[in-house]
Amino acid sequence: MSLLIVSLDTTALNVALPDIRADLGASVSGLQWVVDAYTLVLAALLMLSGSTADRLGRRRVFRWGLLLFVLGSLLCSLAPGLGWLVAARALQAVGGSMLNPVAMSIITNTFTEPRERARAIGVWGGVVGISMAAGPLLGGLLVDVSGWQAIFWVNVPVGLAAWLLTTLYIPESRAPRARRADPVGQLLVIVLLGTLTYGIIESPQHGFGSPLVLGCLAAALGALAGLVAYESRRAEPLVDPRFFRSLPFTGAVATAVCAFAALGGFLFVTSLYLQEIRHLSALRAGLCMLPMALMTLVCAPLSGRLVGSRGPRLPLVAAGAGMTAAGVLLACTVSADLPLGVLFTGYVLFGIGFGLVNAPITNTAVSGMPRTQAGVAAAVASTSRQVGSSLGVAVIGAVMAAGGFGAGGGLQQAAGFQETERAAWWIVSACGLAVLALGILSTGHRARETARRAAHLLDGGDEGDEGDGDDEGDGDTEAARRPAAGRTSSEAAG
Repeated sequence: MSLLIVSLDTTALNVALPDIRADLGASVSGLQWVVDAYTLVLAALLMLSGSTADRLGRRRVFRWGLLLFVLGSLLCSLAPGLGWLVAARALQAVGGSMLNPVAMSIITNTFTEPRERARAIGVWGGVVGISMAAGPLLGGLLVDVSGWQAIFWVNVPVGLAAWLLTTLYIPESRAPRARRADPVGQLLVIVLLGTLTYGIIESPQHGFGSPLVLGCLAAALGALAGLVAYESRRAEPLVDPRFFRSLPFTGAVATAVCAFAALGGFLFVTSLYLQEIRHLSALRAGLCMLPMALMTLVCAPLSGRLVGSRGPRLPLVAAGAGMTAAGVLLACTVSADLPLGVLFTGYVLFGIGFGLVNAPITNTAVSGMPRTQAGVAAAVASTSRQVGSSLGVAVIGAVMAAGGFGAGGGLQQAAGFQETERAAWWIVSACGLAVLALGILSTGHRARETARRAAHLLDGGDEGDEGDGDDEGDGDTEAARRPAAGRTSSEAAG
């Protein structure tokens, strides 16, 4: 239930953006903040919430998360202005960070028998597909019938019911040895993500060379440098820099950022195009987005099976090819009255690509990692997804605003709209091409060797004591990869 309301809220919100713009007088950057206020806070707090739940109790933190998410949703529906809505979205994200990762821990610790656990995680993954398919339709229906506020109203009764069921039925659990808090690392992550995104979103309004934008980018670089230096000296860092010595792990993080940047940009542009340029109702816009959602639903379990049987390279390459093809097709055919057949072909291609990418991201992130570090590696990959969504909306929204789309605080059919939209689709295609290239580079023999060496260091070995038998290294990596595939392809849906 928690996953349902979080996923529905994310997918349905994009359909409501034009109505939020009209009701609250929001500019393109204002709409970007409505989306990114949630994903940024979520990305910054995911790992903190997971470690806090391990330390204080997973059921306790999960119940807090449900109440905060419900409260944030209620405040979103009552927001009298754009600033209030953005603040309420941030509160929603604080609660949301306590839901999905903590819920997966609850499932893992409640269902100790492997077959039961597999069934439970299967239901969990199915809810993601249902929400992806139903989100745009339900969002469009709610907006047409009751207005954009209804997107948030629906979270309240479901969230309260989930809180009651949690209180009655979920047992409390804690980690035998929880990781220590890392407040300095957490602060540096918040500064890094916040200043980078703020600088990108506000650059069209203030100018790319303005002191504000340049100052934000400098602060982001400083936070990144400080994070690397500080975390390298901690015994239990928030993000261990040694993870990035593994090319599969680094490739998985970069792939997650690129793939979810493409998704965030796709949903943002598509919703505005269908309703502001083609003048479709919110419900009809949701119906038009259904081909993408259905293909994602169909391809996600197929990707998990491919990862388990053939490894992550094939689904990653196919995912990159699908997203690239979609971006190129839509960029080359931009038109206010583009035939629906061409439009749907682009949406189907994107849905295939995005549906294939999730399982190999998590699998590649944990390939060859020690079992004691696999959860942390998967958490970093999950955080990278949210970072990618934020950056996709920030960059593509900034490009559209800089091109004149939405000038004067309202979205208009400006003369430069086609060029603006074309630039957005080229960015999506570039993200897809990056996924394809990373899929090749991060899954080869040499990449697996770097994962083996990184795992050796994380296990406490010395850098010089790694062994140099290629056959032995391949065997170790292959053995680590196969159980990881079975474990993480189902987790990736969450």
